[in-house]
Amino acid sequence: MTDIRVTELNIYPIKSCAGVSLSKVAITNWGADRDRRFMLVDANGKFITARKHHRLVLVRAVTADKGLMLSAPGMNGLYIEAPDQEGGALETVQVWKDEVSALFVDARADAWFSEFLGEQARLVYIPERSFRQVDQTYYDAPQKVSFADGYPVLATSESSLEDLNGRLKNPVKMTHFRPNIVVAGADSFAEDHWRRLRIGEVEFAAVKPCSRCVFTTIDPATGQKSPDTEPLRTLASYRKTELGAIFGQNLVQLNHGIICVGDKVELLD
Repeated sequence: MTDIRVTELNIYPIKSCAGVSLSKVAITNWGADRDRRFMLVDANGKFITARKHHRLVLVRAVTADKGLMLSAPGMNGLYIEAPDQEGGALETVQVWKDEVSALFVDARADAWFSEFLGEQARLVYIPERSFRQVDQTYYDAPQKVSFADGYPVLATSESSLEDLNGRLKNPVKMTHFRPNIVVAGADSFAEDHWRRLRIGEVEFAAVKPCSRCVFTTIDPATGQKSPDTEPLRTLASYRKTELGAIFGQNLVQLNHGIICVGDKVELLD
Protein backbone atom coordinates (compact mmCIF):
# COMPACT_ATOMS: atom_id res chain seq x y z
CA MET A 1 0.00 0.00 0.00
CA THR A 2 1.03 3.59 -0.57
CA ASP A 3 2.54 5.24 2.49
CA ILE A 4 0.61 8.50 2.85
CA ARG A 5 1.78 10.89 5.57
CA VAL A 6 0.79 14.29 6.92
CA THR A 7 3.39 16.92 5.98
CA GLU A 8 1.63 20.13 7.09
CA LEU A 9 -1.05 21.20 9.54
CA ASN A 10 -2.55 24.69 9.41
CA ILE A 11 -5.24 26.71 11.11
CA TYR A 12 -6.69 30.08 10.11
CA PRO A 13 -7.79 31.78 13.34
CA ILE A 14 -9.59 34.59 11.48
CA LYS A 15 -11.47 33.81 8.29
CA SER A 16 -9.54 35.06 5.22
CA CYS A 17 -6.46 36.04 7.22
CA ALA A 18 -3.08 34.31 7.12
CA GLY A 19 -2.68 30.75 8.30
CA VAL A 20 -0.63 29.42 11.21
CA SER A 21 1.43 26.25 10.70
CA LEU A 22 1.52 23.79 13.60
CA SER A 23 3.19 20.48 14.36
CA LYS A 24 0.04 19.05 15.94
CA VAL A 25 -3.63 20.00 16.03
CA ALA A 26 -6.49 18.99 18.29
CA ILE A 27 -9.59 17.95 16.36
CA THR A 28 -12.67 19.02 18.31
CA ASN A 29 -16.38 19.27 17.64
CA TRP A 30 -15.54 22.33 15.48
CA GLY A 31 -12.86 20.55 13.42
CA ALA A 32 -9.32 21.89 13.83
CA ASP A 33 -9.12 23.66 17.19
CA ARG A 34 -9.19 27.50 16.93
CA ASP A 35 -9.75 27.35 13.17
CA ARG A 36 -11.89 30.21 11.82
CA ARG A 37 -13.70 30.92 15.07
CA PHE A 38 -13.22 34.65 14.32
CA MET A 39 -14.56 36.52 11.28
CA LEU A 40 -14.93 40.10 10.07
CA VAL A 41 -18.33 41.57 9.20
CA ASP A 42 -19.46 44.88 7.72
CA ALA A 43 -21.89 47.39 9.21
CA ASN A 44 -24.80 45.15 8.18
CA GLY A 45 -23.33 42.04 9.79
CA LYS A 46 -22.37 40.45 6.46
CA PHE A 47 -19.09 38.59 6.26
CA ILE A 48 -15.97 40.22 4.83
CA THR A 49 -13.39 38.10 3.02
CA ALA A 50 -10.22 38.50 0.99
CA ARG A 51 -12.18 37.79 -2.17
CA LYS A 52 -12.92 41.52 -2.11
CA HIS A 53 -10.41 42.81 0.46
CA HIS A 54 -7.28 41.07 -0.81
CA ARG A 55 -4.98 42.60 1.85
CA LEU A 56 -6.68 40.54 4.55
CA VAL A 57 -4.35 37.66 3.67
CA LEU A 58 -1.50 39.81 5.06
CA VAL A 59 -3.03 39.92 8.54
CA ARG A 60 -1.36 37.45 10.88
CA ALA A 61 -3.35 36.26 13.87
CA VAL A 62 -1.20 34.08 16.10
CA THR A 63 -2.91 32.18 18.89
CA ALA A 64 -1.66 33.35 22.29
CA ASP A 65 -3.04 32.57 25.76
CA LYS A 66 -6.82 33.00 25.50
CA GLY A 67 -6.78 35.10 22.36
CA LEU A 68 -4.83 36.31 19.34
CA MET A 69 -1.89 38.57 18.64
CA LEU A 70 -2.64 40.57 15.49
CA SER A 71 -0.06 42.05 13.13
CA ALA A 72 -0.21 43.51 9.62
CA PRO A 73 1.87 45.80 7.38
CA GLY A 74 1.76 49.38 8.62
CA MET A 75 -0.17 48.49 11.77
CA ASN A 76 0.81 48.31 15.43
CA GLY A 77 0.42 44.90 16.98
CA LEU A 78 -2.75 44.24 18.97
CA TYR A 79 -3.61 41.48 21.46
CA ILE A 80 -7.29 40.51 21.68
CA GLU A 81 -9.08 37.92 23.76
CA ALA A 82 -11.99 35.75 22.73
CA PRO A 83 -15.18 37.05 24.36
CA ASP A 84 -16.76 35.32 27.32
CA GLN A 85 -18.27 32.07 26.06
CA GLU A 86 -21.17 32.11 28.50
CA GLY A 87 -21.92 35.82 28.82
CA GLY A 88 -22.64 38.45 26.24
CA ALA A 89 -25.60 38.87 23.93
CA LEU A 90 -25.53 36.86 20.73
CA GLU A 91 -26.12 38.81 17.54
CA THR A 92 -26.91 37.47 14.10
CA VAL A 93 -24.26 37.69 11.38
CA GLN A 94 -24.23 36.33 7.86
CA VAL A 95 -21.69 34.01 6.24
CA TRP A 96 -22.70 32.98 2.74
CA LYS A 97 -26.40 32.10 3.06
CA ASP A 98 -26.17 31.14 6.71
CA GLU A 99 -27.32 33.31 9.57
CA VAL A 100 -25.13 32.60 12.58
CA SER A 101 -25.31 33.63 16.24
CA ALA A 102 -22.02 35.27 17.18
CA LEU A 103 -20.41 37.53 19.76
CA PHE A 104 -18.74 40.83 18.92
CA VAL A 105 -15.16 40.91 20.23
CA ASP A 106 -14.29 44.48 21.23
CA ALA A 107 -14.08 48.04 19.93
CA ARG A 108 -10.27 48.00 19.76
CA ALA A 109 -10.33 45.13 17.27
CA ASP A 110 -13.04 46.87 15.23
CA ALA A 111 -10.97 50.07 15.05
CA TRP A 112 -7.80 48.16 14.13
CA PHE A 113 -9.40 46.29 11.23
CA SER A 114 -11.37 49.34 10.07
CA GLU A 115 -8.14 51.31 9.82
CA PHE A 116 -6.38 48.51 7.95
CA LEU A 117 -9.22 47.96 5.46
CA GLY A 118 -10.17 51.60 5.06
CA GLU A 119 -13.83 50.93 5.82
CA GLN A 120 -15.96 49.92 8.75
CA ALA A 121 -15.41 46.38 9.97
CA ARG A 122 -16.23 44.47 13.13
CA LEU A 123 -14.65 41.30 14.48
CA VAL A 124 -16.98 38.54 15.64
CA TYR A 125 -16.51 35.16 17.33
CA ILE A 126 -18.59 31.99 17.13
CA PRO A 127 -18.98 30.59 20.67
CA GLU A 128 -19.65 27.05 21.85
CA ARG A 129 -23.35 27.79 22.31
CA SER A 130 -23.77 28.65 18.64
CA PHE A 131 -24.49 26.05 15.96
CA ARG A 132 -23.95 26.36 12.22
CA GLN A 133 -24.82 23.22 10.26
CA VAL A 134 -22.61 21.93 7.45
CA ASP A 135 -24.26 21.56 4.05
CA GLN A 136 -26.61 18.60 4.50
CA THR A 137 -26.65 18.00 0.75
CA TYR A 138 -23.33 16.20 1.22
CA TYR A 139 -23.42 15.27 4.93
CA ASP A 140 -26.85 14.80 6.41
CA ALA A 141 -25.94 14.20 10.06
CA PRO A 142 -25.92 17.07 12.58
CA GLN A 143 -22.44 18.59 12.39
CA LYS A 144 -21.38 22.08 13.34
CA VAL A 145 -18.88 24.16 11.43
CA SER A 146 -17.20 27.43 12.36
CA PHE A 147 -16.85 30.32 9.91
CA ALA A 148 -15.08 28.07 7.37
CA ASP A 149 -16.79 28.17 3.99
CA GLY A 150 -18.63 24.89 4.36
CA TYR A 151 -16.91 22.06 6.21
CA PRO A 152 -14.72 21.65 9.30
CA VAL A 153 -11.50 20.37 7.71
CA LEU A 154 -9.85 20.67 4.29
CA ALA A 155 -7.15 18.26 3.10
CA THR A 156 -4.90 18.64 0.06
CA SER A 157 -2.11 16.59 -1.48
CA GLU A 158 1.41 17.58 -2.47
CA SER A 159 1.15 15.37 -5.58
CA SER A 160 -1.94 17.24 -6.74
CA LEU A 161 -0.12 20.55 -6.38
CA GLU A 162 2.84 19.17 -8.33
CA ASP A 163 0.46 18.13 -11.11
CA LEU A 164 -1.05 21.61 -11.26
CA ASN A 165 2.32 23.37 -11.05
CA GLY A 166 3.57 21.28 -13.95
CA ARG A 167 0.96 23.03 -16.11
CA LEU A 168 1.55 26.57 -14.81
CA LYS A 169 4.01 29.12 -16.15
CA ASN A 170 4.48 30.41 -12.61
CA PRO A 171 4.10 27.67 -9.99
CA VAL A 172 2.18 28.44 -6.81
CA LYS A 173 2.52 27.28 -3.23
CA MET A 174 0.02 25.27 -1.24
CA THR A 175 -0.82 28.41 0.75
CA HIS A 176 -2.94 29.54 -2.21
CA PHE A 177 -5.38 26.73 -1.34
CA ARG A 178 -5.57 27.26 2.45
CA PRO A 179 -5.71 23.62 3.62
CA ASN A 180 -5.80 22.39 7.19
CA ILE A 181 -4.07 19.11 6.33
CA VAL A 182 -1.48 18.50 3.61
CA VAL A 183 -0.38 14.96 2.78
CA ALA A 184 2.38 13.40 0.71
CA GLY A 185 2.57 9.93 -0.81
CA ALA A 186 -0.81 9.78 -2.54
CA ASP A 187 -1.23 9.81 -6.30
CA SER A 188 -2.24 13.16 -7.71
CA PHE A 189 -5.92 13.85 -7.06
CA ALA A 190 -6.41 10.48 -5.36
CA GLU A 191 -8.15 12.47 -2.61
CA ASP A 192 -11.12 12.90 -4.99
CA HIS A 193 -12.03 9.30 -4.22
CA TRP A 194 -11.44 9.12 -0.48
CA ARG A 195 -14.46 8.03 1.56
CA ARG A 196 -13.24 7.39 5.10
CA LEU A 197 -9.77 7.74 6.61
CA ARG A 198 -7.89 7.78 9.88
CA ILE A 199 -5.13 10.20 10.85
CA GLY A 200 -3.57 9.79 14.28
CA GLU A 201 -6.40 9.44 16.78
CA VAL A 202 -9.10 10.74 14.47
CA GLU A 203 -11.34 9.23 11.81
CA PHE A 204 -12.79 11.43 9.10
CA ALA A 205 -15.51 11.13 6.50
CA ALA A 206 -14.53 12.58 3.13
CA VAL A 207 -17.72 14.29 2.03
CA LYS A 208 -17.11 16.55 -0.97
CA PRO A 209 -14.24 17.65 -3.23
CA CYS A 210 -13.49 21.32 -2.65
CA SER A 211 -14.63 23.67 -5.42
CA ARG A 212 -12.20 26.55 -5.82
CA CYS A 213 -12.87 30.23 -6.44
CA VAL A 214 -11.13 33.55 -7.10
CA PHE A 215 -9.51 33.37 -3.66
CA THR A 216 -6.89 31.04 -5.15
CA THR A 217 -5.72 33.89 -7.42
CA ILE A 218 -4.69 36.11 -4.49
CA ASP A 219 -1.01 35.80 -3.63
CA PRO A 220 -0.83 35.12 0.13
CA ALA A 221 2.64 36.68 0.29
CA THR A 222 1.70 40.02 -1.32
CA GLY A 223 -2.08 40.34 -1.14
CA GLN A 224 -2.14 41.00 -4.89
CA LYS A 225 -4.60 39.36 -7.28
CA SER A 226 -3.15 37.49 -10.23
CA PRO A 227 -3.74 39.51 -13.44
CA ASP A 228 -4.18 36.33 -15.47
CA THR A 229 -6.52 34.58 -12.96
CA GLU A 230 -3.97 31.85 -12.33
CA PRO A 231 -3.87 29.22 -10.95
CA LEU A 232 -7.67 29.05 -11.18
CA ARG A 233 -7.78 29.31 -14.97
CA THR A 234 -5.45 26.37 -15.50
CA LEU A 235 -7.12 24.34 -12.75
CA ALA A 236 -10.50 24.86 -14.40
CA SER A 237 -9.11 23.75 -17.78
CA TYR A 238 -8.76 20.17 -16.58
CA ARG A 239 -10.42 19.88 -13.18
CA LYS A 240 -13.87 21.34 -13.94
CA THR A 241 -16.81 19.30 -12.64
CA GLU A 242 -20.45 20.01 -11.83
CA LEU A 243 -19.13 21.33 -8.50
CA GLY A 244 -16.71 23.72 -10.20
CA ALA A 245 -12.92 23.51 -10.48
CA ILE A 246 -11.95 21.14 -7.68
CA PHE A 247 -8.78 20.87 -5.62
CA GLY A 248 -8.68 19.15 -2.23
CA GLN A 249 -11.19 17.20 -0.19
CA ASN A 250 -13.57 18.39 2.53
CA LEU A 251 -13.57 16.26 5.67
CA VAL A 252 -15.88 15.87 8.65
CA GLN A 253 -14.41 14.45 11.86
CA LEU A 254 -16.09 11.34 13.26
CA ASN A 255 -14.42 11.60 16.68
CA HIS A 256 -12.04 13.89 18.53
CA GLY A 257 -8.31 13.63 19.19
CA ILE A 258 -4.85 14.80 18.19
CA ILE A 259 -3.27 14.65 14.74
CA CYS A 260 0.41 15.39 14.09
CA VAL A 261 2.76 16.14 11.24
CA GLY A 262 4.23 12.75 10.29
CA ASP A 263 1.07 10.80 11.08
CA LYS A 264 0.12 8.06 8.65
CA VAL A 265 -3.07 8.48 6.64
CA GLU A 266 -4.99 5.19 6.63
CA LEU A 267 -7.68 4.85 3.97
CA LEU A 268 -10.50 2.84 5.55
CA ASP A 269 -13.00 2.74 2.71
